[in-house]
Amino acid sequence: MTITIEPMREEHLPEVMQIERRVFQPGWSEQAFLRDLRNPSALYLILRVDGKIVGYVGGWFIVDECHITNIAVCPEYREQGLGSRLLHRFLSIARERGMRRATLEVRIGNAPAQNLYKKFGFRPMGVRKRYYDDGEDALIMWLDDLDTPEYGAFLKRLASNR
Repeated sequence: MTITIEPMREEHLPEVMQIERRVFQPGWSEQAFLRDLRNPSALYLILRVDGKIVGYVGGWFIVDECHITNIAVCPEYREQGLGSRLLHRFLSIARERGMRRATLEVRIGNAPAQNLYKKFGFRPMGVRKRYYDDGEDALIMWLDDLDTPEYGAFLKRLASNR
């Protein structure tokens, strides 16, 4: 199995939208992705397995904070560490770009995603009531000290354990 992670481009959107529709209801529109791909403060990455796009992550870099807006892996490719690889690469780039903190929202009922984020040091810090279209609350999670040498060493240890 060959795994690669690269920047998302507009031509990747048909495959990305297939994943978005399978994973999220209703999910982001193609126009929302296009807007972010054209935003110099945003970064989106795709993950390929043997050439096929099976996951992506994206977010915004604002001053010294990154806000992760999307992360998804095709259901049949889950539990193989691919979400972890995507998040690792995104946070590594965020560090390189001088980000000190990271935040995201996750469905209150999505324990697997919350566990992934906790593995990377994210901590629950609040709730956004009825955040999602179906009325489900979002848990707000924050990661502090992204820019510290200790966190850099943590990311290196994670990478070496693959």
